[in-house]
Amino acid sequence: MTATTPRPFGRALCAMITPFTAAGELDLTAARAHAAALVADGCDGLVLSGTTGESPTTTDEEKTALLRAVREAVGDGVALLSGVGSADTRHTLRLARRAEDAGADGLLVVTPYYSRPPRAAVEAHFLRVAEVSGIPLMLYDIPGRTGTRIGTESLLRLAEHPRVVAVKDCAYDLLGSTTVMSRTSLAYYSGCEELNLPLYALGGAGYVSTVANVAPRQMRAPLDAFDAGRTGEAARLNALTVRLTELMMASGLPGTVTVKALLSAGPVREPLQPAGRGAADGLREAYEELLAAAR
Repeated sequence: MTATTPRPFGRALCAMITPFTAAGELDLTAARAHAAALVADGCDGLVLSGTTGESPTTTDEEKTALLRAVREAVGDGVALLSGVGSADTRHTLRLARRAEDAGADGLLVVTPYYSRPPRAAVEAHFLRVAEVSGIPLMLYDIPGRTGTRIGTESLLRLAEHPRVVAVKDCAYDLLGSTTVMSRTSLAYYSGCEELNLPLYALGGAGYVSTVANVAPRQMRAPLDAFDAGRTGEAARLNALTVRLTELMMASGLPGTVTVKALLSAGPVREPLQPAGRGAADGLREAYEELLAAAR
């Protein structure tokens, strides 16, 4: 990373889970404890109420309560972003206002999903959120889930708005990402753990990681080594995380499920189901291997 690379929310961000009680209710005590532990273990910021935070099945009131509780736990020096994306622009605007009022430092705004709006409509959606908000936006480009790419030309235009400052990049298009980074001041955060180091080496700001819920220091270590000029060490440290990343993010189970299987952070909400015994045992083995190798 160069000295001019923008990183408005820091480098190492965790896409935090939302803990629930055994009865399936929001567990704010556990949320405070988990958030504080993540910050103590090297996270610069936390992204709340994203997909990993089970935003599709938490209410607007729960999202607000979670944000306020985490802010209380970590204080004002930690960047907190709140996911406000939905398939409905009016609902997204309401969520954006609530998040700003509750103390968010930024908003994570995903492309409207399922309805697959055309490019001009996607741009208009993001600009509506930027206009209603007084805090910066991180656009979330994840076409594998939403069905719609934001697109390079759209990102170049959206970057002209002063409150559109960052991208969570899950588009798997390093050429497109590099193009936008070379022509704008947008901060690019990898949203795919296997691309954390490659995107960072190309000028990215850092990452928003689900795996960081369980291995925050290990996910940050490759970036620290890269910044120190130890590129070979960065690659070695990155390789240590591969098996756990694969099991957590590419085994067919959602990241929320795999994190909660490792942390025992309460149930997931339906339609998600908990990990089976075999999957949980495999995750635990890979996790313990990573901890041992990183010592």
